[in-house]
Amino acid sequence: MASYASASFMLLLLLQLWSCSEALPRGHPVDPTCPPEWSSVVAMSSNHGKPPSCQPPAPHIPVAVFPYDVDPMQFATNLEFTEAEFFLHGAYGVGLDEIAPKLALGGPPSVGSRKANLDEVTWRIVAEFGLQEVGHIRAIQRTVGGIPRPLIDLSPHNFARVMDEAFGYKLDPPFDPYVNSLNFLLASYVIPYLGLNGYVGTNPIIDGYETKKLLAGLLGVEAGQDAVIRALLFERRGEAVPPYNITVAEFTDRVSALRNRLGRCGVKDEGLTVPRELGAEGVLCTNVLSADRDSLSYARTPAELLRILYLTGDEHVPGGFYPEGANGRIARSFLGK
Repeated sequence: MASYASASFMLLLLLQLWSCSEALPRGHPVDPTCPPEWSSVVAMSSNHGKPPSCQPPAPHIPVAVFPYDVDPMQFATNLEFTEAEFFLHGAYGVGLDEIAPKLALGGPPSVGSRKANLDEVTWRIVAEFGLQEVGHIRAIQRTVGGIPRPLIDLSPHNFARVMDEAFGYKLDPPFDPYVNSLNFLLASYVIPYLGLNGYVGTNPIIDGYETKKLLAGLLGVEAGQDAVIRALLFERRGEAVPPYNITVAEFTDRVSALRNRLGRCGVKDEGLTVPRELGAEGVLCTNVLSADRDSLSYARTPAELLRILYLTGDEHVPGGFYPEGANGRIARSFLGK
């Protein structure tokens, strides 16, 4: 009876959402709280004299996409798929199969993900991030072609496993990312930062001007998403996460240490607090952004990322968020060894 009531309640919520929304061609729900059309100050422009130049200079190497650009950028789609499914389900209770089904390219739906119990501010942030990921996948596919969505495990059980491994013991009750806003933000700390690392690592090995333009645009937004997540958690860094009596800062420190351990390539990850010598210019022990001694973002290779996302510490052994392995030539090449 309880499960029937819960299902009925969720159905009612979805009906209310869609009843006050207008579906866009790709299925995106339109925010009913948006004001009516008006002449936005942002959109206003004044062209005095000759028309301004709005195009960048011609590229030094006039090749849009080199053949060797394709695989690294397609590899990144694995993480974009994961973020899209996590954020979309967290905000709307549905994923790509409802919002933009063609982008999945026939890949299986994610498992275990569901609508999170979010406050209004967190919901708006998560919803925006989810829709941004849809654009990211579309842009990658348009520029270098796509790969099918891999099987992605976003279940509470999988996130509980991450936290248990981070702390070295089983949390009681098991960690559930979908029960409230704070837990969802802590779960959001687990994956998106890795996309940022991957793009920083990919930048030196691509050359096409369209590929570089794509990567720069993706990196800018991924870094922004990570900064928002970290800033929201930073505000609550001294707060205990119920019912564990463990602070937000310790959760982030433990997750970062786990990712460093699984990545097996030294320190490329830092929580919200660090030893002072690792802080900005060796002065601060608070750490809003994760960066090296020169305050530059850390880079990770596909192999490092897979070791972390598989939760196995081995790019050849799938598991974790990708039970059957990630997709694309790079990821599948490791599975054949």
